[in-house]
Amino acid sequence: MPWYLYLALKQLFPTGKKFPFFTAISVLGVALGVALLIVSISVMGGFGHEIRRMIVDTQGDVQIRGTSLVNNPKAIIDLVKKVPGVTGVTPFAEGVVMLEYNRKPIFPAIQGIDLEHVNDVIPLARYIRNGSLDDLDDDTIILSSQLAYSIGTGVGDKVQISSPLQLEKLKNDEVFLPRELTVSGIFEIGHQQLDSSTVIVTLRRMQDLYGLGNAVHGFDVKIDDGLDPDVAARRINAVLPLASGLEARSWIELNEDFLFVLQLEKNLIFILLLFIIVVAAFSVTSSLLISVVRKTREIGLLGALGGKPREVALCFCFQGLLIGVSGTVCGLAFGFGFLHVRNDILHLFTKLTGSQEALVRFYQFSNVPAYLQPGDLFLIVASTIVISTLAGIIPAWRAARLKPVEALRNE
Repeated sequence: MPWYLYLALKQLFPTGKKFPFFTAISVLGVALGVALLIVSISVMGGFGHEIRRMIVDTQGDVQIRGTSLVNNPKAIIDLVKKVPGVTGVTPFAEGVVMLEYNRKPIFPAIQGIDLEHVNDVIPLARYIRNGSLDDLDDDTIILSSQLAYSIGTGVGDKVQISSPLQLEKLKNDEVFLPRELTVSGIFEIGHQQLDSSTVIVTLRRMQDLYGLGNAVHGFDVKIDDGLDPDVAARRINAVLPLASGLEARSWIELNEDFLFVLQLEKNLIFILLLFIIVVAAFSVTSSLLISVVRKTREIGLLGALGGKPREVALCFCFQGLLIGVSGTVCGLAFGFGFLHVRNDILHLFTKLTGSQEALVRFYQFSNVPAYLQPGDLFLIVASTIVISTLAGIIPAWRAARLKPVEALRNE
């Protein structure tokens, strides 16, 4: 081991003595910064990961839409199923209706699903909180949780559905009566907008409400795990008829603006919290500068014994590196330890404040999600070690400039 590295270790962690105060403060400052970065980025990543999962679970990996109605959905399904990597295709029709219960009108978005193929793409049954997806038929309807709560309905109640087709019929002096449907289930995705303004019916009922015949509005597509959704979308576009006006787009492309905002928020939080590491680095610099001043004669002695200025400088640079590594290891332990008990802390807080129901109702979660990508972890560790190492440059430069004769005469 080079003498300057050995000396750096001995100065930070002297043998037979209590843990040095300056070393402890420097390591603790770096550790707290790393722990805060780990917790913040993990929680942000957890919410982002959950939102991405919700998007894929509700609209598939790839979505096919056209500029007009698709009148031959079976032919399109047969084409898409032959594309390599595609594991499931389901058609859908969507729109807006007026739903009425006990003279309480509301205007939710409605989606008609194909019961035969929907489970191949969308795990809708996973989100049914009351009732069952198996009970859905042409005479029943499934409501989102917040919508059902707002109008005071539940499973077994009868609601009336009116569509814009009624206006078209009236123009032709025809009568199109509202359809009475029985609530067969309540679903909850965990997304406030979807849970407050969405209803689900069968595809046949949706086609009846909007007078679509056999036409649909689009298709949701499921692909193999690990396959890039953008690659799958390009493969699907290659087989779609040009005259159909259909276009396949990945969920990433469909939600590009929203995902950009999520990533921007995450990057801004990382940059802001990184300043904590920078502040800790100034503490490291101050400690090492004090060490240079206190040990001026020892530094002069090293030079007199043949130590080169570069080697003296490396001694203090290595101290910054060792503080960075030690602080990073402690910070990782603190951060992951806190994440392990994060939900226990949240439940204790909500129990003491009586805010658990409000948390679930307004923020749509009762547990704090956490997800840390390997790239984010590497960036946190690398940034911390680099900043801590750079913190030793000024003290190292100061020590390297000391002339042995003048340093030895220092009182």
